[in-house]
Amino acid sequence: MSLLSAKRLEKHYGHHVVLENLNFDVEVGEFVTLVGASGCGKTTFLKMLLGTESASKGKLLLQGEPIPDEPGPDRGVVFQKYSVFPHLTVLGNVMIADELQSAHLLGKSFGSKKRRAIEKARARIDEVGLSHALNKYPHELSGGMQQRLAIAQALMMRPRILLLDEPFGALDPGIRQDMHELITRLWKEQQLTIFMITHDLKEAFKLGTRLWVFDKTRHDPQAPEAFGATITYDLPISRERAAHALPETLNLGGLKTHFQETLL
Repeated sequence: MSLLSAKRLEKHYGHHVVLENLNFDVEVGEFVTLVGASGCGKTTFLKMLLGTESASKGKLLLQGEPIPDEPGPDRGVVFQKYSVFPHLTVLGNVMIADELQSAHLLGKSFGSKKRRAIEKARARIDEVGLSHALNKYPHELSGGMQQRLAIAQALMMRPRILLLDEPFGALDPGIRQDMHELITRLWKEQQLTIFMITHDLKEAFKLGTRLWVFDKTRHDPQAPEAFGATITYDLPISRERAAHALPETLNLGGLKTHFQETLL
């Protein structure tokens, strides 16, 4: 059984069709990168995986069962804009996920449970290379450090699935390279299944094991909202070859036949 699967999945907002006819199976451990024009529904799709948006039609299944209609500890998420709490330290930001979960299930965290939460948080912080900044606040951190903190926060509950919405788009090239190495290491060490949106096609091929291109296949000039985007290309990636094989002139609006032949 696949970890995630979709059958004729659609998302509508009233008469506005955002996504239509999505069909896929994703196995444990895949790293799926998503590209496509702005506004074509990539973030909406990620929200459906997270559980903050529900399907309008079709099926979206997690290990054969409908995906929950709310976020859960099995799915972590990192956004482009640093989704951390400015009034909490690095340690406090990472602990908050465990504290919220404990409060939801069992009430407030006390004593030994609090100590275990601190130990877990320190371990996640160490994994992303922020152990030296344990008691610093977000405004004292660089952009790259804040994004490392957001990743540690997302991994606190040991999710099986990590959702990344343009997580490195605001970072300088050198810092992005460091973040690429970090996310690749965490993906391998923790056997994560990752879905990552990016507008950088080289990044998509460098990090992913599978590339999805979101685009519309049907258009109506008289009713532009009548049709939604779907997965127009689903390409397996050889990570070792991708960085060297990617043509500089590729247009995000579509993939050329010679480009498919180069990479597959």
